[in-house]
Amino acid sequence: MPRIDIAERPGVGVDGLPRPTEDRVVVADDTVVVLDGATEMRPGVPSGGWYSRLLARALEDHLDPHEDLAAVLAKSIAQVAEEQNLTPRHSPSSTVSMLRWTSDRVEALVLADSPVVAFTAAGPDVVYDDRLERLRKAGALRTRAAVDRLRNSEDGFWVAEAVPEAASRALRRHWPRAEVEAAVLATDGVAVGVDPYGVFDWPGLLRLSRDEGAQAALDAVRRAEIEDSECHRWPRSKRHDDQALVVIDFAADQVTIRDYP
Repeated sequence: MPRIDIAERPGVGVDGLPRPTEDRVVVADDTVVVLDGATEMRPGVPSGGWYSRLLARALEDHLDPHEDLAAVLAKSIAQVAEEQNLTPRHSPSSTVSMLRWTSDRVEALVLADSPVVAFTAAGPDVVYDDRLERLRKAGALRTRAAVDRLRNSEDGFWVAEAVPEAASRALRRHWPRAEVEAAVLATDGVAVGVDPYGVFDWPGLLRLSRDEGAQAALDAVRRAEIEDSECHRWPRSKRHDDQALVVIDFAADQVTIRDYP
């Protein structure tokens, strides 16, 4: 069994006040799932944390080592949508990152902007869904109407919400188990430590987590944000986002663990 290190920390709301985290972590015997509920500003729409909690429970019910990850996710999205009477484009949403392993294979699924990184002999292999980021940089998400129109649409971005088809639009990747020494799943409250903050790169995050524990990576990101408390260096809607990081170390029981440059 790999060694699994989990670190979580709530952020603050857009008003700067503390509130419960909207991130969720699900751990099964052979699968880890990380969810990041999107902060919801629309009146009458439940929070992203409410949705990510329900989706996490549904995923726990449907996780099956013999079923395709996208099928598991689609069933879970459909279950929550049906039970809560959710309407596409008018419901809360969440990112989804999944990693599953067997004795000979490691596979990842990523939907929206919470990456999975596998560390192999060739270096870190980053599975990152940048469709939402590209739309932001292009100025296509400046209004609520634009976000609603582009969510789970062909020319937009895909996210867990009320459309089970979104699961089939997730990014997928797999590796031979023997080639993967470690993997990390991170919400964007941690991934910003790599880009844009530059606090560490992915090998640096792995090295820090191995040396001091996954919590140390969260601490490093927080220190950078405290030094930029006015959000000038890194403009952002919240001073501190929720953080969730899972480090899965397949090489933990080996004599030699590669130190990535």
